Amino acid sequence: MTFLFKHTFLIFCSLLLCSVAKAQSSYTLQQALQTARVNNAALKTEQFNIGIAQADIITARLRPNLVLNNQTLQLIQPAQFPANTPWNNGQNRQVWWQLTKSIQLAGQRKYKIDVANKQLAFTEKNYTETERNLFADVAAKWLEVWTAKKQLDILTIAKANIDSLVMTNQNRYKNQVITQTELYRTELLSKQYAVQYKTALQEISNRQKELSFLLGTRDSISIDTEDDFLFRIPPNIDSLLTQSLKTRSDILSAQSLIEVANSNIKLQKSLAYPQPELGLIYNPQNTIPYFGIYATIDLPFFDRNQGEIKKSFLLKEQAEQHFHKTQSQLQTEITTAYASYQLQQQNVHNFQPVVQQSQTILNHVKYAYLKGGTTIIDFLEAQRSWLETQQQYYDALQQYRQSYIQLLYTTGLINQLAK
Repeated sequence: MTFLFKHTFLIFCSLLLCSVAKAQSSYTLQQALQTARVNNAALKTEQFNIGIAQADIITARLRPNLVLNNQTLQLIQPAQFPANTPWNNGQNRQVWWQLTKSIQLAGQRKYKIDVANKQLAFTEKNYTETERNLFADVAAKWLEVWTAKKQLDILTIAKANIDSLVMTNQNRYKNQVITQTELYRTELLSKQYAVQYKTALQEISNRQKELSFLLGTRDSISIDTEDDFLFRIPPNIDSLLTQSLKTRSDILSAQSLIEVANSNIKLQKSLAYPQPELGLIYNPQNTIPYFGIYATIDLPFFDRNQGEIKKSFLLKEQAEQHFHKTQSQLQTEITTAYASYQLQQQNVHNFQPVVQQSQTILNHVKYAYLKGGTTIIDFLEAQRSWLETQQQYYDALQQYRQSYIQLLYTTGLINQLAK
């Protein structure tokens, strides 16, 4: 019965662990970006702007409505009524029916449609820029989770190493091979690692929840720590600059804004022309029908839309200035990001032999200590040095990956990674 119970209990635990593993989704960086693209709440909100811009196109295509006007004049003095007629007789009133329509001249409707279309293109480019900024946030948070997990892995190794030594030293102390001080020093370091381990676990939990929010999911998530998320980058900075000037979303948005401004100039100039209103009149006066035409036009002596025309030219100058500023900013950002990327890549490469050396030193010192060839102080110093070296290496690796993500962001390639 005992064996059967243990066997059943182990099967139950295995099934439970499998169900937990299935419930927790593991994301590569690309999968995280793709999930955020679909589920992120901020992007869903931003999508409404595209629908609003599309609705503006519908409005621009509409033609002015017909205007129906009625005026009725009733004779109110009975003494003036024709003989033998009540007050509601048609001979005692005059009725005016007028049907008119405004006429859009100088391509006003065409330019309204063109402005609305250009505004939609601008809104779509802005949405892509919002995506780019969001993807940078998601990638940075994904990297924070990755860093926290790597720090936990280092502490796990260090803690396992010290815990093993604690058990060894406890036996050695019982056998009076070492002093109580040596045992206490070993146990003290083990307790320090235990505290750091719990802190690292909480750090992972916090960063995962923040990443989950950015992804727009309530599920428990994890990341694929083996994902190197290497994305093909053009081999030199000139290629990066040329490609980014053609594809980066904020550049395309700035260009689109200039097109909106050009269309708006044409529209404002066309609105300087008056809009005549033409129509027909049917006017029965005391049962005598009259028929006529109606025409009205405002005389542009004072208002010729001068303010809006001047404003449209200023908006164009502003859009062009913004475009040139964005170009200059792009070049600066890519130049610095590329230099940082190359530096951090070299730092990681240079740090790898240092990591190997620290591991070798720790192994030798631990062996010598267990054989009585060195003191506990030497071992503890080697252990701390190993941990610091490991942490510094992963800090360098984190900075390298941060520089890589920054380069993807500044070049606009991060949008392609999310497809």
